Amino acid sequence: MTRELRVNMKDHVESDKGRWLLSTPPTPHPPPPTPSLVSIAGVCANPSDLFIHSCRGCLTEDVRRGLRVGSPDRSSSRPPWTEARGGHLIPDHRGSARKLTMVLFLVGFSVAVNNSAHENQTAENPTHRGDHVLPSTLVISLLLIIVVLLTIYCLRFKNHRKALVTSVDKKIPNGFMEEQGEQTVVLLPRSPSPSKRYFPIPLDSLEEEYRIRSADDGKLFREEFNSLPCYYHLGSFEEASREHNREKNRYPNILPYDHSRVVLSHDGLHSDYINASYIDGFKEKNKFIAAQGPKLETVADFWRMIWEQKTATIVMLTNLKERKEEKCFQYWPEKGCWIYGSVRVAMEDFTVLVDYTVRKFYIQYQGSDGPRAPRLVTQLHFTGWPDFGVPFSPIGMLKFLKKVKAVNPPYAGPIVVHCSAGVGRTGTFIVIDSMIDMMHTEQRVDVFGSVSRIREQRCQLIQTDMQYSFIYQALLEYFLYGDTELDVCSLEGHLHRLHNTRAPHDRLGLEEEFRKLTNVRIMKENMRTGNLPANMKKNRVLQIIPYDFNRVILSVKRGQEFTDYINASFIDGYRQKDYFIATQGPLSHTVEDFWRMVWEWRCHSIVMLTELKEREQEKCFQYWPPEGSVTFGDYSVELTADTLCETFSVKDLVLTYRPEKQSQHVRHFHFHGWPEIGIPGEGRGMIDIIAAVQRQQQQSGNRPIIVHCSAGAGRTGTFIALSNILERVKAEGLLDVFQTVKSLRTQRPHMVQTVEQYDFCYRVVQDFVDIFSDYANFK
Repeated sequence: MTRELRVNMKDHVESDKGRWLLSTPPTPHPPPPTPSLVSIAGVCANPSDLFIHSCRGCLTEDVRRGLRVGSPDRSSSRPPWTEARGGHLIPDHRGSARKLTMVLFLVGFSVAVNNSAHENQTAENPTHRGDHVLPSTLVISLLLIIVVLLTIYCLRFKNHRKALVTSVDKKIPNGFMEEQGEQTVVLLPRSPSPSKRYFPIPLDSLEEEYRIRSADDGKLFREEFNSLPCYYHLGSFEEASREHNREKNRYPNILPYDHSRVVLSHDGLHSDYINASYIDGFKEKNKFIAAQGPKLETVADFWRMIWEQKTATIVMLTNLKERKEEKCFQYWPEKGCWIYGSVRVAMEDFTVLVDYTVRKFYIQYQGSDGPRAPRLVTQLHFTGWPDFGVPFSPIGMLKFLKKVKAVNPPYAGPIVVHCSAGVGRTGTFIVIDSMIDMMHTEQRVDVFGSVSRIREQRCQLIQTDMQYSFIYQALLEYFLYGDTELDVCSLEGHLHRLHNTRAPHDRLGLEEEFRKLTNVRIMKENMRTGNLPANMKKNRVLQIIPYDFNRVILSVKRGQEFTDYINASFIDGYRQKDYFIATQGPLSHTVEDFWRMVWEWRCHSIVMLTELKEREQEKCFQYWPPEGSVTFGDYSVELTADTLCETFSVKDLVLTYRPEKQSQHVRHFHFHGWPEIGIPGEGRGMIDIIAAVQRQQQQSGNRPIIVHCSAGAGRTGTFIALSNILERVKAEGLLDVFQTVKSLRTQRPHMVQTVEQYDFCYRVVQDFVDIFSDYANFK
């Protein structure tokens, strides 16, 4: 009887529902009110029928009104597309989500009522228990499926919104802009789009623009770089692709356009081709020639191009070999002269510096009518570019660029710039040069526009986003600090201005110049080794820890972990990388490590700038014997001589590695002229000890000089800075105290700690000039 009633009621509901659907007109007017949940539950004997009825009602209504996902319903009161704050349209699925939520509620309600009915009916008639298990199981399964689908739907909708609009409130004043003019940060696609434009950046906005682009691991730099046009369609490569020219190309996909290639004079069959392109500078047509690194087969063509184009300066931005691969054939003689084709090249002079080498050649064309008058050509070879990535700091590149500008005569032809392929590093150098000229002329920079323009003359200039961001880094460095280089003759006037001119906030010019050094960020993320728990006790001052990228690494003792660490950093000299080792005064438990460092790195000179005790505090453990010999672990140290000079003493030591019974000589320079508080009263003593150390280095083979005070930063940094500054004064007659100290701080934190020490660097140079008053030596 119950089952018959349930079937009849079901037919009644289905019949009513059918009549309701048939009577609904196909117009967008609202349907008749849906019967309430309570009234339907009262009619339906089986609550699972209620679920079927409700689902059909909701889904049929959706179909009838055309409310599909992503399909706008223009007749509804709420449009299915909403406008985000940035003006972007986002599909609004909230109406559909509410319908699915209602369905889920009905399912839950039907399951609850169904279970209750099953329990009552089973209690009255136990024989029908199995009849109700299957419908209940189906309903629960359907419920779980809908829950899963609804969860997936919500997650996809959330991700869809996130992909469309990101950080719409963040502004970039001169960065990416929509054509509509609204400035927003959006997720840019990797492919270029004509609707994206990057405008020139005023100099007063450059620092903020760089900060914004550098955020999130340089994401905006990558997006800007990926938006650069390629321009392959603008030109042809017919000449470069000819069969007889293919072997002249170092890389088959880096070819010069026909419209901008350098055309050599005809000197035989098929001889006018070289992989080189004219490149404009800032408002200077064909200022540069971008070329590939010469191959063995193209060296004669390269020098013929130098002669025919009247080039006086060659810029080389690669080493001959990198990662064991040839990047460029050596196209110059080490000494004497070589003849390449019709051009005679003679080595005149060369100077090796820490970041670059300068070579001077006399070249002479050997024509059929006799030799022509020789010309001077200067090659500037930048050696500071690493095998991977870009230079850590742009300081070396900016010094190099200034040198290029200084040596290139105004009457000369295009500057020839080459790396290996003639596009990546070559393009980076050219854009930095052009943008610095633009800075001075227009007080703004346009990196995106500049790269876009020169890519019309040679394809693929600037190859990576790292090179692209390095351009910005170099421009920001130049803008913030400018040109701080001085001729030695102008030092006295500069010192007068530093001590008598007031800067903002009523600071002296000297104080303001030193304050700028605080912009050198301490890279704590690169101090992981020194901050390991096992190494913390090896640090005398916890704020002064070596960076991982240039720390001195010791050999690991067998069976002992964490024995490769010592608080010491390699520091560049004026002419040589890793010329110094800056370290702290040894502790009682790190003395063996100190001598192990001396032994393993074959150091022959130690400079000590502190007393063992100052102001009743230990500054350094005595790591040498007062007389005779002393043993520290595997090493014994013997004192063989002790000489006292005016402001420093010199000790001759013999260091022996006991397991192998091998020895080496070490000279120890101990400066006694530094007071416990402040700085030395005059610079003569510092000049004398620097000269003594340099003489020792010339005799001992230029191994690293170990320099230490107590913490290995303040006095240590001052000594190293003065060594580099005075070396440059003697070689070039130039000095740059600010950039010298700034460079040291990128290699070890807190080098030259106080403004008094910074001022002392200037005063020692002035004393040096006064002592050696023959100014011709400095020019």
